Amino acid sequence: MAQQLWLLRHGDAEPHGTRDDHDRKLSERGIEQARAAGQALAALGFEPTAVLTSPKVRARDTAAEACGALLFKAVEFPPLAGGFDGAAALDLCGPEHGDRVLIVGHEPDFSQIVYDLTGARIDMKKGGLAGIRLGSLRRELIVLMRPHELIAIAGQGER
Repeated sequence: MAQQLWLLRHGDAEPHGTRDDHDRKLSERGIEQARAAGQALAALGFEPTAVLTSPKVRARDTAAEACGALLFKAVEFPPLAGGFDGAAALDLCGPEHGDRVLIVGHEPDFSQIVYDLTGARIDMKKGGLAGIRLGSLRRELIVLMRPHELIAIAGQGER
């Protein structure tokens, strides 16, 4: 089985300037997005071997909400707080973390990681999800979902 790297952008959060950037919390909408992402991944049969999250509150809380449905516990990984790139993401995929790694973090890092690894240019929405297959001969973007699509898969209807 090819390795898979999944990227979940944190859900909708408090506006910039509300508090220190590191401490910004999810909005109610962001909490719903995070729960829906976890429920959608569970409905699709995704079973992570590792979940790593940025230590920023909005990402950490997104990971906690999503992991509730996945019956998995996220681990804080400080490099995900910002400036994370494709080479660093590839380093996560290996014996230490297994073959199905979910990372929770931020833009513009996630769009850049997808570009670095696949050449695809994407617009990663808050609460959005991307999946990349890391084969021995090629890497490919296998899925890109916006929050409303994750909500539909999770069975919560359109919001």
